Amino acid sequence: MIQLLISGLAMGSIYALVALGIVVIANAVNVVNFAQGENVMLGAYVAATLTLTLHLPILAAYAISIILLALYGYIFQKVAYYPLRKKPFITVVVATIGVSMFLKNAARIVWGPQPIYFAGPFGESMIRVGGVSINAQNILIIVVTLALVVFQHFFFAKTSLGRQMQATAQDQEAATLMGIKVSRMIAFTFIYSSMLAAAAGVLLAPIFYVSADMGANLGLKAFAASIIGGFGSVPGAILGGLFLGVLEIFAAAYVSSLYKDAFAFIVLILILAFMPRGLFGEKISTKV
Repeated sequence: MIQLLISGLAMGSIYALVALGIVVIANAVNVVNFAQGENVMLGAYVAATLTLTLHLPILAAYAISIILLALYGYIFQKVAYYPLRKKPFITVVVATIGVSMFLKNAARIVWGPQPIYFAGPFGESMIRVGGVSINAQNILIIVVTLALVVFQHFFFAKTSLGRQMQATAQDQEAATLMGIKVSRMIAFTFIYSSMLAAAAGVLLAPIFYVSADMGANLGLKAFAASIIGGFGSVPGAILGGLFLGVLEIFAAAYVSSLYKDAFAFIVLILILAFMPRGLFGEKISTKV
């Protein structure tokens, strides 16, 4: 039970990081970025290349991967969002889907169709507590995710840049009137979202083989987690991701591993049917 719980929390932490990236962009520009899963894949490939091909130390590879994905996030918003910012919602969403397809096929061309094994800083090390054996990478994922969540809370609550990004997400027109450079804050939001994806990619790579297809299913599950938690809610994205990861692992262990990917979407359907705002969605009142 403890081993399953730790594995579920680790996988849920990855979903939470990806869901956070989806939510911060949705709050800022009212767009769902369906390329977020491929951003995770790109971060994993970059880290693997820096370590396996260029033989850089693994921590340096992690740091460079996150920095390069930050640059990619800026380019992404300039190419896929900014020219279409005044277009209908669906136009921008289709653009993000197009970017995801481009990244997936570009990864196959650059790195080939064969998955790459990328060992983490702990390799196959196991932590043994009593009769329980826990993958050290799972512990690292949980600890890093917790640290990033604490950092995000501090960043948005205590720093000027974080407050400006929050103000932009809440009301772009009011933020403009207050002297905030909205276009700059939106660029920072895309950069931050891409950095979260890179962090998720380098943490996930040692558990899964790095492949061009690793991001597609991950992105869909993270999107489901954000809806389950309450779309637009940052705490909801985190708790929705953790809930989905634990549910998936236990369902695979006690029901069937063949259908473990289906459980996320079964829960999503049930949540939409009985709790359309999700677990932590805001209540909206209207006057009649």
